[in-house]
Amino acid sequence: MPNLFMRKYLSCYIRKIILWAGACIFLTPTASFAAHAIAQYGTPKYPENFHHFSYANPDAPQGGTLTLANPNRLTSFDKFNPFTLKGESAPGITALMFESLMVESADEIATAYGLLAEDIALAPDGLSVTFRLRGNARFSNGAPVLANDVKYSFDTLIGPLASPVFRSVCADVKQAVVVAPNIVRFDFSRRNAELPLIIGTLPIFSHDWGKRDDGTRIAFDRLAFDTPIGSGPYLIETYQAGRSITFTRNPRYWGKDLNVRRGIFNFERVRYQLYADDTIRLEAFKAGEFDAIVEYRAKNWAKGFNSAAFHNGKLRKETFTHRNVAGMQGFILNQRRVLFQDPRVRQALGLALDFEWLNRQLFYSEYRRLDSYFTNSELAANAAPNTLPDADEKQLLSELNAQFPGQIKSAVWGKTPLSPATSPPSSLRENLRTARALLAQAGWMYRDGALRNPKGEPFVFEILEDGGAMTRVIGAYTRNLEKLGIKVIQRTSDFALYQKRLEDFDFDVISMVIPGTQSPGNELFSLLGSHAAKESGSNNMIGVQSPVVDALITKIVHAKTRPALITATRVLDRVLLHDYYVVPHWFSDHHRIAYQSKLAYPKTLPLYYGAEGWILSTWWVTPSLPKKHTK
Repeated sequence: MPNLFMRKYLSCYIRKIILWAGACIFLTPTASFAAHAIAQYGTPKYPENFHHFSYANPDAPQGGTLTLANPNRLTSFDKFNPFTLKGESAPGITALMFESLMVESADEIATAYGLLAEDIALAPDGLSVTFRLRGNARFSNGAPVLANDVKYSFDTLIGPLASPVFRSVCADVKQAVVVAPNIVRFDFSRRNAELPLIIGTLPIFSHDWGKRDDGTRIAFDRLAFDTPIGSGPYLIETYQAGRSITFTRNPRYWGKDLNVRRGIFNFERVRYQLYADDTIRLEAFKAGEFDAIVEYRAKNWAKGFNSAAFHNGKLRKETFTHRNVAGMQGFILNQRRVLFQDPRVRQALGLALDFEWLNRQLFYSEYRRLDSYFTNSELAANAAPNTLPDADEKQLLSELNAQFPGQIKSAVWGKTPLSPATSPPSSLRENLRTARALLAQAGWMYRDGALRNPKGEPFVFEILEDGGAMTRVIGAYTRNLEKLGIKVIQRTSDFALYQKRLEDFDFDVISMVIPGTQSPGNELFSLLGSHAAKESGSNNMIGVQSPVVDALITKIVHAKTRPALITATRVLDRVLLHDYYVVPHWFSDHHRIAYQSKLAYPKTLPLYYGAEGWILSTWWVTPSLPKKHTK
């Protein structure tokens, strides 16, 4: 399954959710090296020399082909390198071809076990972590995985040719040091309990990737269809540029007998076929062109998965519960635009979204409303019934208020604002009246057929999307905004142009997910940090630039206990919610998956998991029964 680094950081960068998940890291060294796992809180669930993860089936049949479609809105690809900013990488590359020093458990919070690393040692002062590599670890070209390769991977990823996301989350890592051919140490500039996990789940690749026969090297950001040299279980077998790619199991895969790999990656081949849009993809699935699909649209799930193949048992549809933090999904209001810099304006825009009508009319009552950046977890500020700050939260707020006078609204000490509702006794009419009053306070009045500021300029903005999936939602939202005199332009673009505009922050409003995790940390600097707001290609789509938010992220990253982490995260949630940066959408606490009946999955579900990654890593093809012969 995808590791912490790729899930929290790179996956966030390419705008897709793969969920699961500072503190005292638990290591139990009885010698200079001894720890098989690290856990930010408490003790790892699985002891040394455990047999397999409980959510994997060690007896799963090996073989067969898994054919999948676009795992996100990607409709084409132009490179194999997933770690650079420019272009779109082929699906499956990261999960199937690259590995890391450690791999996370999907039924624990922030706990990882040795993969390329045989064991791990944290320095007593917490300012470095050292990994000893397995002697049998090999890259796809047969070369051993050495400390030099680990250092090269790290130096390359934090360098100027890789995505800036890596530099952001590794900002507290001073250097990687080769101690011995099979031992590498990472030094930290300050104590940060999440850093060993971040470094441990960093993707590792060979220093030979990109080397020409004459010894010269292709620049990292120019690696396109140069075959990656990783240590993962699969190799690229064939591909059709931009349309499909097939992976085959590496017959010399070094890690097949490891406990962290038992029952993991069971298919002989994995193929991705990319489709132009969601409608074509759904029809292709029902026609048997690929094997499994994760459905994110409630209407499709209710209406589109009812063909004869479902009735005769050839296809199946199921929902699978999870305990993922929902994060925050919504209409992101770009703070780089002057139009959205008044919080009263932002609050008014939120009052115009009628979730109850959308859920009833469009979503078949499948969803629940988001009202936190950490919904579905104990980290949410509204996790307590009365939504008021507790004593620890008030203490932290007081400290921050003294440090940043006038930067925290007095309302933050009160109840956390819940997302507007239209269920009785509330109504859309009353919400729009409140919105009109807020807009008037901000200087926006209705005259000459439009809502205008004192200069006479109309209130107009663009909602940018890339696939058309939100068209009906935006249409309903726009109709409500028109009642306030606001004009909305809906703009749909292809995925590549959409990504480019996001990288340059060239948008007014977009619909997207700010991912959540059970153990937030360094990724928050990229998502919400002031520095990231000014760095092209970062994940701070909102454009938040707040010293209070920066300070709270630092508190979260350096929290020494789980309660301290919860306190700081809830206060961050309160501060963000009171600034109304996002018009919240909705979430589901289950995955919707339809699949060919030839596929099977483990009886024990993980707790924190993305549906696509779960299918790819732990499902299998059931063996065909021998045909009966008749006389």
